[in-house]
Amino acid sequence: MLELLARLSQAINRLNERVGVAVSWLTTALVLMFCYDVITRYVFNYSNVAMFELEWHLFAIIFLTGAGYTLRHDKHVRVDVLYAKFSPKNQAWVNLLGTLCFLFPFCLIVIKSAWPYTEIAYRISEGSPDPGGLPYRFVIKGFMLIGFGLLMLQGISLITASLITLAGGDARKVR
Repeated sequence: MLELLARLSQAINRLNERVGVAVSWLTTALVLMFCYDVITRYVFNYSNVAMFELEWHLFAIIFLTGAGYTLRHDKHVRVDVLYAKFSPKNQAWVNLLGTLCFLFPFCLIVIKSAWPYTEIAYRISEGSPDPGGLPYRFVIKGFMLIGFGLLMLQGISLITASLITLAGGDARKVR
């Protein structure tokens, strides 16, 4: 059973790795867009609503879809004062219980709340209310579901690694 979970975990890790690497390129695009926006605004006294909206759309995509990648690489925000001093088994317990008690419920609440919101936006093909804004605002709302889905999947991988550690195995094979 743990072997099957380990293979599932490896597949989840590969998925979030690919998504994270792909999305990381959006940060370069975002920086270039900010530079363009600043230059056109302050040098040429010109502002573009669509460009401004695209900037925050890209930021949202990076933030939402990068969360699973961040968890995969253990770079999320955590108070490491105690955790760093724990044995690997105690760290596995913290990861297991934290994922089950906090990560999964939070992800489920967000997905459950975002689902109707996103569905309505898709149904009406919601666009920007601002003149000159982007016409496909409903697409960005779909990334809430994608991002938290990827985060939950990575939580499954974290649980698997924790269970392997608690069973006395080497969780590095999963990572």
